[in-house]
Amino acid sequence: MKTSTYLVWIVVGIMAVAQIGCSAQKDKEDSGKYRKAPEFTLSSLEGKSVSLSDFKGKVIIVDIWDTWCPPCRMEIPHFVELYSEYQKKGLEIIGVALGREGRDAVARFARQYKINYISVFASQKMLDDYGPISGIPTTFVIDQKGRIARTYVGYRDKSVFENDIKTLLSL
Repeated sequence: MKTSTYLVWIVVGIMAVAQIGCSAQKDKEDSGKYRKAPEFTLSSLEGKSVSLSDFKGKVIIVDIWDTWCPPCRMEIPHFVELYSEYQKKGLEIIGVALGREGRDAVARFARQYKINYISVFASQKMLDDYGPISGIPTTFVIDQKGRIARTYVGYRDKSVFENDIKTLLSL
């Protein structure tokens, strides 16, 4: 074989290994890291401070989203329904808005979509601590011990989150 043929096979082999690595990383990301969820204190729509530690012992969904994001708009009604159904059983949801269109746009959106869970504004520190955030929505499911159990990037159906909630709450 010629040297160029060997180089092609080496490149193909490297690409195959890289692809396997990317798939494994995606699976790892989707299954969560079981690392402690970083603490944060963020400002709510009402101007109150909200900390992750305020909800110690609960299953917490932290959803990073924004008003202009179509997949976020599709997921939020699911979170409204899930919060209505599971809040009294130990679920908390914190919607973390990037707020690119401003505080007023987020407030209007929250009223329009009848968001019934806590809405806060992201800080760069929070995004860095949970990141890198490669797209929105990015959603973290945190267990009762304060560990990130699942991480989702992009839209997921309501049933995905409901299964996580039921599993973590042992329902």
